[in-house]
Amino acid sequence: MFYIFNVSFSILFSIYFFAICYFLLDISFIKVLPPILPIFLIVALFTLLERKLLAGIQRRRGPNVVGILGLLQPFADAVKLIIKETIIPGLSNSILFIIAPVLSFTISLLGWSVLPLSYSLVLSDINLGLMFLFSISSLGVYGIIISGWSSNNKYAFLGALRSAAQFVSYEVSIGIIIMTVLLCVGSLNFSEIVLFQTKIWFIIPLFISFFMFFISALAETNRVPFDLPEAESELVSGYNVEYAATTFVLFFLAEYSNILIMCVLIVIFFFGGWIPFLNLVILYYIPLWLWFSVKISFVIFLFIFIRGTLPRYRYDQLMFIGWKVLLPISLSFLFFVSTVFWFI
Repeated sequence: MFYIFNVSFSILFSIYFFAICYFLLDISFIKVLPPILPIFLIVALFTLLERKLLAGIQRRRGPNVVGILGLLQPFADAVKLIIKETIIPGLSNSILFIIAPVLSFTISLLGWSVLPLSYSLVLSDINLGLMFLFSISSLGVYGIIISGWSSNNKYAFLGALRSAAQFVSYEVSIGIIIMTVLLCVGSLNFSEIVLFQTKIWFIIPLFISFFMFFISALAETNRVPFDLPEAESELVSGYNVEYAATTFVLFFLAEYSNILIMCVLIVIFFFGGWIPFLNLVILYYIPLWLWFSVKISFVIFLFIFIRGTLPRYRYDQLMFIGWKVLLPISLSFLFFVSTVFWFI
């Protein structure tokens, strides 16, 4: 029976996602399907790359059995999870318990619709793309809150509350940092933000903003050293402790999709997007999407390297950094940049 349930759940979720894309974004099914498939593949390769790099940092082998050099390990893990039984706790709110991972995964995929990977490789290049992305991403916390509450588990609910507090705290800093970038560009369109960095990447004049945005992105995506909502030592994996099989896969994909979105945003805001290094004409012979991919890979490496080197912070330290360090510094730097523009 659980095989039938998993297949039915996957089909219903696919129909639900395509309906959301069609009615809210006015995007045809033919246009939506091609970008989704690479996202699944990239997330799978991201997990493999992370396990390989962490194994190298910890002086062990990592995945090396399933497929050549372990390349098929993510797909083997996916098949294993999908064919497992989807367990719904008896005392939980079963409807909200199912809706929570679907909501989180749908929101994470909708964010990709406005992110440009080159001049023409973008699903919807709208003028308010940045506003749309952060409006959608801010709804992601509801999936986590609903999952913790509907599980009827104190550890899951505590992990959900932690995640909500952490999400809101660092969302404020991210918003102020982005205001600094927008002050320089004067547009909410991602393509215009990239094209504005033709002469110089923002990481050079706005290095402080980049550093704060990178720290906030780590906290926003629950990455080490800020993975407090999923701390195994006291919360037993946090808000998703009661989830298994397909529902757990959706949370897993949503988390890694959000990490990739943050990496793309870092590249767009501070590394010039698809623009080659120093805007050299000879470098334009290399495809622009390849430049974009190389930059994203570098940021992903930083995420993984930090996970393998830094210990986990305490929760009071996490909130202290967010409210008493990043928020005042980001506000001060915003005022400084606005003052410089005033005199210019």
